[in-house]
Amino acid sequence: MNLRLNRLPGTRAGVLLGLSLATIISQFFRSSVSVIAPELITDLSLSPGMLGLAGGIFFLALGFSQVPVGMSFDRIGPRFTLAWASVFAFVGAMGVAMAATGPQLIAGRFLLGLGCGASFISAVMLLARWYPFDRIATMYGRIFAISQIGNFMAATPLAWMSQAVGWRTVFWGSAAAVLVVVAFFVWAVRDQPPGQAPASRRTETLWQTLRGFAEVFRLPGYRKVVAVHTVAYAVMATVLGLWAGPYLHDVHGLDGIARGNVLLAMVMAQVVGMLVLPPLERRFDSRQRVIVAAACSVIATLLALALLPAPPLWLAVVLLVLVCGGSTYSPIIIAHAAALTPVHLRGRSSAAANLGQVSGSFLLPVVSGVIAGLFDQTAAGYPPIAYRLIFGFLAVALALGVLVYSRARDLRPSAGAA
Repeated sequence: MNLRLNRLPGTRAGVLLGLSLATIISQFFRSSVSVIAPELITDLSLSPGMLGLAGGIFFLALGFSQVPVGMSFDRIGPRFTLAWASVFAFVGAMGVAMAATGPQLIAGRFLLGLGCGASFISAVMLLARWYPFDRIATMYGRIFAISQIGNFMAATPLAWMSQAVGWRTVFWGSAAAVLVVVAFFVWAVRDQPPGQAPASRRTETLWQTLRGFAEVFRLPGYRKVVAVHTVAYAVMATVLGLWAGPYLHDVHGLDGIARGNVLLAMVMAQVVGMLVLPPLERRFDSRQRVIVAAACSVIATLLALALLPAPPLWLAVVLLVLVCGGSTYSPIIIAHAAALTPVHLRGRSSAAANLGQVSGSFLLPVVSGVIAGLFDQTAAGYPPIAYRLIFGFLAVALALGVLVYSRARDLRPSAGAA
């Protein structure tokens, strides 16, 4: 791949680099609460409910953005849709940097979620136009793997920079980074390859769009698949993006850099899991068995964190890493949902599944924040029992999703679509 700048606009290299940078920014903002949560609690006098809402509100905003983003894709294309959506991310990053209270932080996080609502969906749209069908999944996997740089940056580097210059300065810098990334994206990316006719622009009304979503949810077995998708990623995101940092600080006394190092290990486990777990559906010719087995391993790990009264630090770290490594089966869930869906509804199917995912990613942090709020916060933080109950709640939520999903029809990869 030749990455000389004068050759990037209107090429596959430009598309890949532009999408990589956009998704890195999105991942950073998703996970940027956990490692600095103790500092946010102190500086902004956050209650546990506010901390949970600050973590989950990003995903609620992602959900709100999906319908207007999808309609904008049809009207102006993914290139400029991502550009206008990123205005909200720019304003949100500045809002977080200036936040003096919990509600102001939450408002900034909401704007960040709106601003990142087009990032990964743009990847799906653009890769489908620039690559043959049989390479789309592979290329999306590469984009997703590269995007984990954002999670890496939200771990030790964020902790180090926050200690060096303060977390507010970091978010001022992230606002500037949004501008740079969007400018590069608009310059380097095109909505279709050279010589290919522009994609037709549909003039679908909001009502027609919503009716299409309803049609997807009426498909036999679809809701059972969405049930597990609602909690699968959300459980991991709640641990990695919100509570792992406070848990390591309050229960095990780790400082910012040490917390960041553990989060780095958790992110690395996610990258490794993403490379290892999804291919197993083809090896065993079963989506459902792989999903259920992986989810059950995560449930068991969360139960260990919930039931062990005082795990040593090394064991706690291993268990947190295993949660992330075992939670990388979401691509298989998406493939199962797509296999249940007729071709003309595949776009809505992806968006509908994404709505389930972001709904869970909003609700689980909020409920876990309510659980933490049942306990008094001391100078040392929240007591270990608060975190044990949070881990137990997450295990139960995932178990319920798996129970519903286990009743869905298993469509084998070798059989193709339904």
